[in-house]
Amino acid sequence: MKTLPVKPRRGRPPKVARENQDTKAELIRSGLEHLTEFGFASSGIEPILKKVGVPKGSFYHYFASKEAFGETVLAHYDVYFSNKLALHLSNKAFTPIERLEHFVNDAAQGMARHDFKRGCLVGNLGQEVDALPAAFRNQLSTIFCGWQHRLEACLNEAKITGDLANAANCAQLAEFFWIGWEGAVSRAKLVRSPHPLQLFLHYFLQALPK
Repeated sequence: MKTLPVKPRRGRPPKVARENQDTKAELIRSGLEHLTEFGFASSGIEPILKKVGVPKGSFYHYFASKEAFGETVLAHYDVYFSNKLALHLSNKAFTPIERLEHFVNDAAQGMARHDFKRGCLVGNLGQEVDALPAAFRNQLSTIFCGWQHRLEACLNEAKITGDLANAANCAQLAEFFWIGWEGAVSRAKLVRSPHPLQLFLHYFLQALPK
């Protein structure tokens, strides 16, 4: 009896492809949680792999190196945080200053949910940049610039509402905000309180040229 060739199944992709995709996403998620709390330079990948249940040998099926993993995790964090910024800073239902206040309050609540053990991944890596591979420096700088542009646009809108002087340099004010913000987040982790975030916002707003 002649055997007919088996036709490939259409529709869903092979199960293994789906499993690979899910495993990679879980590694990134676990990496975000771990590196946000402990940083990168002193962290091994073993706790991340253990949480996901992936053997070390299989890790390199998804990422060429720990450096490549860190860069991927950092890029995903930027997407997450940029979306959060857009959610607040582009919300036309509130004044530009109110939008900034809402962002800070949301960030404070997020830190409190994790008992102030997690900070800002970008800020954490910025503090240990000398111990990181050289590629991280450019990636971190690019991310900060993106965040600054978002805040700059919001502050420019504050000129229209009269909450900010027309002569104000919004680019420099946005850069100043993120420099101070990372320090406030670090202090909030130290004292396990939202007070540093609230204090920084208060004096940032007080110092805005009116």
